[in-house]
Amino acid sequence: MDYRIEVVTLPVSDVDASLAFYRALGFSVDVDYHPRDGFRVVQVTPPGSACSIQFGEGLTDAAPGSARANYLVVDDLEAAHRELVANGIKVDDIQHKEPIDTWAGGLGAGLDPERRPYASMAELADPDGNTWTLQEINNR
Repeated sequence: MDYRIEVVTLPVSDVDASLAFYRALGFSVDVDYHPRDGFRVVQVTPPGSACSIQFGEGLTDAAPGSARANYLVVDDLEAAHRELVANGIKVDDIQHKEPIDTWAGGLGAGLDPERRPYASMAELADPDGNTWTLQEINNR
């Protein structure tokens, strides 16, 4: 039996600000459904992803900004970082795990010198503070 993650729900306070942010990230808008006051669901999907995210009104009682440690995986972290910054997204500087072989949480500046998968990352947050780690995995 295959199990697939189809959609993850993010708690947000301003649906339109979140929609603008995720559009600037390059996500496609799959659904923007607002059938009545107090309920709205927006579903967006990152380019190349089989999993979407949704946010809106009346979807969750979680506090806006409480979704942490979400990952966006890219083949080329430098290119993704440049693209996001050019689109007005605040992205932290690229860092890499150091030392990789015995990693205990230390980070060095820039890309992993050997461009090893899972070793390089940059952080960003949506307007509510839901956090994302942009991570390079280039061996798939």
